[in-house]
Amino acid sequence: MRLLGVFTLLLLSLNSGLALQIQCYQCEETTLDCSTPPFIANCTVNVQDMCQKEVLVKADGIHYRKSCASSGACLIASSGYQQFCTGKLNSVCITCCNTPLCNGPRQKKRPQLSAAVTLNTPQLHVFPLCILLLLPSTLC
Repeated sequence: MRLLGVFTLLLLSLNSGLALQIQCYQCEETTLDCSTPPFIANCTVNVQDMCQKEVLVKADGIHYRKSCASSGACLIASSGYQQFCTGKLNSVCITCCNTPLCNGPRQKKRPQLSAAVTLNTPQLHVFPLCILLLLPSTLC
């Protein structure tokens, strides 16, 4: 029975966003927006926790670079190139995100939920973490 409980808690924690590996699109400089299944890469666990997307505007068109990245490196790169992100010729835009395949094409905007709905939504992802922290003391 305890094993079932531990397994259930582990499954809940993985579903709640505690998994430390994400997938990102990955390609070197290409004129095609490489957001298709052959370009999906598994990022390095506990190291590469973000997806990075670079959009370069060159004379022959728009070029893309996509990859897994560590949060520190990606955020430094994106802030360093902010002044060069103009959308004009020789523009370089670097963006970072931390959800699976978020460095793909822009998603269609969803209608926003009302503030009342947002405030009443329970934050279930914290619960499994609290239980996992307390679990070792109950197993001893």
